[in-house]
Amino acid sequence: MLLRDGIQDWFLAQCLVDIAEAADMDEEAAALLEVRIEGAVPACNDPDCNNLHMEPSNAVDLLATIRERQGRIEEAITLLHTRETTSVNGRDQLADLLARHDRITELRAYAASEHHGHAAQRLAEVLEERGDVEGAIAAYRTFGATPDGMWHVAVPLSELLVRHGRGDEAIEVMRALAEHGAEDWIVHTLCTLYADHDRPRDGLAYLDALRGRRDGKEDWDFFRMRLPLMADCGLLDEAIEQARSHPEGDTWYAAWVLSDVLAEAGRTEEAAAVLERHPRFGGSLRAERLIDLGRIEDAVRVLQQPMSKPTTPAWDGDCFTEPPF
Repeated sequence: MLLRDGIQDWFLAQCLVDIAEAADMDEEAAALLEVRIEGAVPACNDPDCNNLHMEPSNAVDLLATIRERQGRIEEAITLLHTRETTSVNGRDQLADLLARHDRITELRAYAASEHHGHAAQRLAEVLEERGDVEGAIAAYRTFGATPDGMWHVAVPLSELLVRHGRGDEAIEVMRALAEHGAEDWIVHTLCTLYADHDRPRDGLAYLDALRGRRDGKEDWDFFRMRLPLMADCGLLDEAIEQARSHPEGDTWYAAWVLSDVLAEAGRTEEAAAVLERHPRFGGSLRAERLIDLGRIEDAVRVLQQPMSKPTTPAWDGDCFTEPPF
């Protein structure tokens, strides 16, 4: 009764549906949602626009949730096929529903048409749970037959391969993806795989080749990936020297990365000292380092300091080179 007046808000509507189950009021909650769905209006004045403005925006999803727990599975599936937004936080409600009810044939068909790759991921998860590792790998590779498709599933595929002791194959998956677009998150995943599988020199060689393709330029986002790899090769001192001479080596965000590498190597005093050069930033990380050193009172003082926000530079028509961008 408290929540129904706020049902137009997606968060309150979610709460209402959660509580309706415990209150045995599913049908009342469903009726409220049906009214909201029927009241959806075109999102714009363009007569060719098929998008609808609905409040709450998750009304269809929530109604499907109710119908599923009422055992009205076909209705829930039909509802979920009408959604405009199919995935939320990397999960697809329809794919999860089909998996829960062992409707694998339908899940396969849906995975072939759903473009985010989340249905393919759910299919692979089900197959892996059943012991069909090759089938799970095939589900990812089928979806990722094109570079655009692999873009969506390369990371879960590589994680699946690692779980089953096939690290070299996982590395090849991420390296092939990087060849189609070496974005920082892709290269970071690749370098982490190299480090985790005792191949740090191969990771450094890849970064060298990437830097060569970029005329010798290496932004901090890519340079920072070198540091743990160099440490694994016994080159920590050289890594620290290169980091400090990097054009961005004196920034607060570089200090965080360098501190992490030093701490991982057991050089906690140096890790704490690096952060002291930027006292306005990273209070929680500084406190963590002090706690590791047994300096509890100093850590408390750091955490009690008022937080200061960085000053945004005046806009001069050029892109900012320091956070906040």
